[in-house]
Amino acid sequence: MEQITSLQNPKIKQLLLLQQKSQERRKTGLFVVEGQQELQHCLEAGYEVDTVFYCPALSAGQNQGDRLFDVNCKFNQKPVPMIPRCFEVSREVYEKVAYRGTTEGVIAEVRTRSLQLADLKLGEHPLIVVLESVEKPGNLGAILRSADASGVDAVVVCDPLTDLYNPNLIRSSVGAAFTVPCVACPSEECIAFLKQRGIRILTAQLQDSHLYYDTDMTCGTAIVMGTEHDGLTDLWRKAADAHIRIPMLGQIDSLNVSVSAAILMFEAVRQRLTRP
Repeated sequence: MEQITSLQNPKIKQLLLLQQKSQERRKTGLFVVEGQQELQHCLEAGYEVDTVFYCPALSAGQNQGDRLFDVNCKFNQKPVPMIPRCFEVSREVYEKVAYRGTTEGVIAEVRTRSLQLADLKLGEHPLIVVLESVEKPGNLGAILRSADASGVDAVVVCDPLTDLYNPNLIRSSVGAAFTVPCVACPSEECIAFLKQRGIRILTAQLQDSHLYYDTDMTCGTAIVMGTEHDGLTDLWRKAADAHIRIPMLGQIDSLNVSVSAAILMFEAVRQRLTRP
């Protein structure tokens, strides 16, 4: 295994560019995954790993039986043939390129995948979360974590202002970016998709709306959220089958979008678990 001890190494410079520039991610078709847990979810979801950078000094304190990754490119002690290149990096290099110091010494470059609406495998009464013009990758990552926990069928990001492979999104999702199908598409395309499949569109908004817990979410349902600052556009308001709101009892009239999304997702779970 080749060893890398300098930040000036071209492979490390490329890794840093992928972390920092969405343009570089689009040009190369690669993105960065940091951490053993995240990389494990990535592999289980069938993503193709191009390169692994491994720092043995940071995993030396772990029990061998608990170690997901070792110098032979194995996960859970099983060879992973889809990793063609592995490089050992020094502790100093890893600490410069890693965002977190608790990621067990593993960073990987992974090939992107383009999932389309037509690729989604939906059940009889799917639950979908739609986000219009989401701009903060940390919020999207948090929403994906809640979507995984609540068993959401898919998250659709319409007219996104951040790319789905932003490192902050991957980190904040703690692997849920790979466990929950996530599609980016124009709003018009998403609306047509939902209407064709008879999936009820519920838009979260304060105006002309009903309390969310008085609204049926046991059928095929799409919960649609807008930005915290501007809310949803008229396109979605007009396409909606119902408008829903979370009661606000304080002086501030909005919640963080990831918190609001979690409340609504788990209300759908509650209704579906308790229905006759």
